[in-house]
Amino acid sequence: MLQLGSANLPVGGFTYSQGLEWAVEAGWVRHEADFRRWLGMQIDETLVRLDWPVLGRLQRACAEDDPVAFGHWSEFLLANRETAELRTEEAQRGAAFARLLAGWQLPGSDSLWSPLLPLTQAGGMAWLGHHWGLPADALALAYGFGWLEGAVMAAVKLVPLGQQSAQSLLADFAPVLADGLLRAAALGDDELGGSLPIQA
Repeated sequence: MLQLGSANLPVGGFTYSQGLEWAVEAGWVRHEADFRRWLGMQIDETLVRLDWPVLGRLQRACAEDDPVAFGHWSEFLLANRETAELRTEEAQRGAAFARLLAGWQLPGSDSLWSPLLPLTQAGGMAWLGHHWGLPADALALAYGFGWLEGAVMAAVKLVPLGQQSAQSLLADFAPVLADGLLRAAALGDDELGGSLPIQA
Protein backbone atom coordinates (compact mmCIF):
# COMPACT_ATOMS: atom_id res chain seq x y z
CA MET A 1 0.00 0.00 0.00
CA LEU A 2 2.79 2.41 0.88
CA GLN A 3 4.58 1.64 -2.37
CA LEU A 4 1.44 2.39 -4.39
CA GLY A 5 0.95 5.70 -2.56
CA SER A 6 4.53 6.83 -3.07
CA ALA A 7 5.37 9.87 -5.18
CA ASN A 8 8.32 7.82 -6.47
CA LEU A 9 6.01 5.41 -8.27
CA PRO A 10 7.15 5.83 -11.89
CA VAL A 11 3.82 6.82 -13.43
CA GLY A 12 4.57 10.53 -13.87
CA GLY A 13 2.05 11.82 -11.33
CA PHE A 14 4.45 14.52 -10.19
CA THR A 15 4.62 16.00 -13.69
CA TYR A 16 0.91 16.87 -14.00
CA SER A 17 -0.74 19.89 -12.37
CA GLN A 18 -4.34 18.85 -13.23
CA GLY A 19 -5.28 22.40 -14.13
CA LEU A 20 -3.48 24.14 -11.26
CA GLU A 21 -0.92 25.77 -13.55
CA TRP A 22 -3.64 27.60 -15.46
CA ALA A 23 -5.56 28.39 -12.25
CA VAL A 24 -2.47 30.15 -10.90
CA GLU A 25 -1.89 31.96 -14.18
CA ALA A 26 -5.53 33.07 -14.33
CA GLY A 27 -5.36 34.39 -10.76
CA TRP A 28 -7.87 31.90 -9.31
CA VAL A 29 -5.26 30.40 -6.97
CA ARG A 30 -3.00 33.10 -5.54
CA HIS A 31 -2.09 31.84 -2.07
CA GLU A 32 -2.48 28.95 0.33
CA ALA A 33 -6.11 29.73 1.27
CA ASP A 34 -7.10 29.67 -2.41
CA PHE A 35 -5.27 26.40 -2.89
CA ARG A 36 -7.04 24.85 0.10
CA ARG A 37 -10.41 25.66 -1.51
CA TRP A 38 -9.17 24.34 -4.86
CA LEU A 39 -7.94 21.13 -3.26
CA GLY A 40 -11.17 20.55 -1.33
CA MET A 41 -13.20 20.97 -4.50
CA GLN A 42 -10.92 18.59 -6.41
CA ILE A 43 -11.20 15.92 -3.70
CA ASP A 44 -14.98 16.16 -3.62
CA GLU A 45 -15.57 16.26 -7.36
CA THR A 46 -12.75 14.02 -8.57
CA LEU A 47 -11.73 11.50 -5.92
CA VAL A 48 -15.02 11.06 -4.06
CA ARG A 49 -17.47 11.12 -6.93
CA LEU A 50 -15.40 9.43 -9.61
CA ASP A 51 -11.92 8.00 -9.05
CA TRP A 52 -12.44 6.13 -5.79
CA PRO A 53 -15.79 4.53 -6.70
CA VAL A 54 -14.41 3.47 -10.09
CA LEU A 55 -11.23 2.13 -8.48
CA GLY A 56 -13.39 -0.04 -6.21
CA ARG A 57 -15.39 -1.36 -9.15
CA LEU A 58 -12.19 -2.11 -11.07
CA GLN A 59 -10.79 -4.05 -8.12
CA ARG A 60 -14.08 -5.95 -7.79
CA ALA A 61 -13.92 -6.83 -11.50
CA CYS A 62 -10.44 -8.27 -10.91
CA ALA A 63 -11.68 -10.30 -7.94
CA GLU A 64 -14.55 -11.65 -10.04
CA ASP A 65 -12.24 -12.33 -13.02
CA ASP A 66 -14.46 -10.12 -15.18
CA PRO A 67 -12.39 -8.31 -17.83
CA VAL A 68 -15.57 -7.02 -19.51
CA ALA A 69 -16.59 -5.08 -16.39
CA PHE A 70 -12.98 -3.97 -15.96
CA GLY A 71 -12.95 -2.58 -19.50
CA HIS A 72 -16.30 -0.87 -18.95
CA TRP A 73 -15.17 0.97 -15.83
CA SER A 74 -11.81 1.90 -17.38
CA GLU A 75 -13.60 3.45 -20.35
CA PHE A 76 -16.07 5.16 -18.01
CA LEU A 77 -13.20 6.79 -16.14
CA LEU A 78 -11.59 7.98 -19.37
CA ALA A 79 -14.92 9.34 -20.62
CA ASN A 80 -15.23 11.43 -17.46
CA ARG A 81 -11.90 13.16 -18.06
CA GLU A 82 -13.30 16.35 -19.56
CA THR A 83 -10.54 17.42 -21.93
CA ALA A 84 -8.17 15.78 -24.38
CA GLU A 85 -5.31 16.78 -22.07
CA LEU A 86 -6.85 15.06 -19.04
CA ARG A 87 -7.65 11.93 -21.07
CA THR A 88 -4.10 11.87 -22.43
CA GLU A 89 -2.69 12.27 -18.92
CA GLU A 90 -4.80 9.33 -17.67
CA ALA A 91 -3.75 7.16 -20.61
CA GLN A 92 -0.08 8.05 -20.12
CA ARG A 93 -0.27 7.16 -16.44
CA GLY A 94 -2.02 3.90 -17.33
CA ALA A 95 0.63 2.99 -19.90
CA ALA A 96 3.41 3.77 -17.41
CA PHE A 97 1.75 1.61 -14.76
CA ALA A 98 1.30 -1.23 -17.25
CA ARG A 99 5.03 -1.06 -18.09
CA LEU A 100 5.80 -1.29 -14.38
CA LEU A 101 3.61 -4.40 -14.09
CA ALA A 102 5.16 -5.94 -17.19
CA GLY A 103 8.63 -5.40 -15.74
CA TRP A 104 7.63 -7.31 -12.62
CA GLN A 105 6.32 -10.21 -14.77
CA LEU A 106 3.49 -10.95 -12.38
CA PRO A 107 1.40 -14.04 -13.13
CA GLY A 108 -1.92 -13.28 -14.78
CA SER A 109 -0.98 -9.86 -16.18
CA ASP A 110 -1.03 -11.19 -19.72
CA SER A 111 -3.82 -12.70 -21.88
CA LEU A 112 -7.22 -10.99 -21.51
CA TRP A 113 -5.97 -8.40 -19.07
CA SER A 114 -2.92 -7.11 -20.97
CA PRO A 115 -4.80 -4.77 -23.37
CA LEU A 116 -6.92 -3.40 -20.50
CA LEU A 117 -4.22 -2.57 -17.96
CA PRO A 118 -2.72 0.40 -19.91
CA LEU A 119 -6.06 2.22 -20.21
CA THR A 120 -5.91 4.01 -16.84
CA GLN A 121 -3.66 4.25 -13.81
CA ALA A 122 -6.63 3.22 -11.65
CA GLY A 123 -6.93 0.00 -13.64
CA GLY A 124 -3.32 -0.97 -13.05
CA MET A 125 -3.59 -0.11 -9.37
CA ALA A 126 -6.81 -2.12 -9.01
CA TRP A 127 -5.25 -5.13 -10.69
CA LEU A 128 -2.12 -4.94 -8.55
CA GLY A 129 -4.17 -4.29 -5.41
CA HIS A 130 -6.14 -7.46 -6.11
CA HIS A 131 -2.95 -9.40 -6.91
CA TRP A 132 -1.39 -8.28 -3.62
CA GLY A 133 -4.58 -8.90 -1.65
CA LEU A 134 -4.97 -5.30 -0.50
CA PRO A 135 -8.33 -4.38 1.05
CA ALA A 136 -10.28 -1.95 -1.12
CA ASP A 137 -10.11 0.87 1.44
CA ALA A 138 -6.33 0.52 1.82
CA LEU A 139 -5.87 0.62 -1.96
CA ALA A 140 -8.14 3.67 -2.22
CA LEU A 141 -6.23 5.52 0.51
CA ALA A 142 -2.92 4.78 -1.23
CA TYR A 143 -4.35 6.08 -4.51
CA GLY A 144 -5.82 9.14 -2.77
CA PHE A 145 -2.70 10.02 -0.84
CA GLY A 146 -0.56 9.68 -3.97
CA TRP A 147 -2.96 12.05 -5.74
CA LEU A 148 -2.96 14.49 -2.80
CA GLU A 149 0.81 14.53 -2.52
CA GLY A 150 1.17 15.15 -6.26
CA ALA A 151 -1.28 18.08 -6.08
CA VAL A 152 0.48 19.62 -3.09
CA MET A 153 3.91 19.24 -4.68
CA ALA A 154 2.59 20.97 -7.80
CA ALA A 155 1.35 23.82 -5.58
CA VAL A 156 4.77 24.13 -3.93
CA LYS A 157 6.20 25.06 -7.32
CA LEU A 158 3.27 26.93 -8.85
CA VAL A 159 1.53 28.98 -6.13
CA PRO A 160 4.26 28.88 -4.66
CA LEU A 161 4.10 27.33 -1.19
CA GLY A 162 6.85 26.58 1.29
CA GLN A 163 7.69 23.08 2.49
CA GLN A 164 6.14 23.76 5.92
CA SER A 165 2.85 24.75 4.28
CA ALA A 166 2.99 21.64 2.10
CA GLN A 167 3.40 19.34 5.09
CA SER A 168 0.61 21.15 6.94
CA LEU A 169 -1.68 20.69 3.95
CA LEU A 170 -0.93 16.96 3.80
CA ALA A 171 -1.69 16.61 7.51
CA ASP A 172 -4.84 18.74 7.36
CA PHE A 173 -6.29 16.92 4.35
CA ALA A 174 -5.62 13.38 5.65
CA PRO A 175 -8.93 13.32 7.60
CA VAL A 176 -10.68 14.90 4.60
CA LEU A 177 -9.53 11.90 2.54
CA ALA A 178 -10.78 9.48 5.20
CA ASP A 179 -14.20 11.15 5.32
CA GLY A 180 -14.41 11.32 1.54
CA LEU A 181 -13.61 7.63 1.23
CA LEU A 182 -16.64 6.77 3.34
CA ARG A 183 -18.87 8.91 1.12
CA ALA A 184 -17.37 7.41 -2.05
CA ALA A 185 -18.06 3.86 -0.86
CA ALA A 186 -21.78 4.65 -0.47
CA LEU A 187 -22.33 5.85 -4.07
CA GLY A 188 -24.31 3.73 -6.51
CA ASP A 189 -23.37 3.26 -10.16
CA ASP A 190 -25.81 5.93 -11.34
CA GLU A 191 -24.34 8.50 -8.94
CA LEU A 192 -20.81 8.37 -10.36
CA GLY A 193 -19.20 11.12 -12.38
CA GLY A 194 -17.38 14.36 -11.74
CA SER A 195 -17.51 17.71 -13.43
CA LEU A 196 -15.19 20.65 -12.97
CA PRO A 197 -16.03 22.94 -15.91
CA ILE A 198 -13.73 25.79 -14.84
CA GLN A 199 -10.80 23.40 -14.48
CA ALA A 200 -11.64 21.88 -17.87
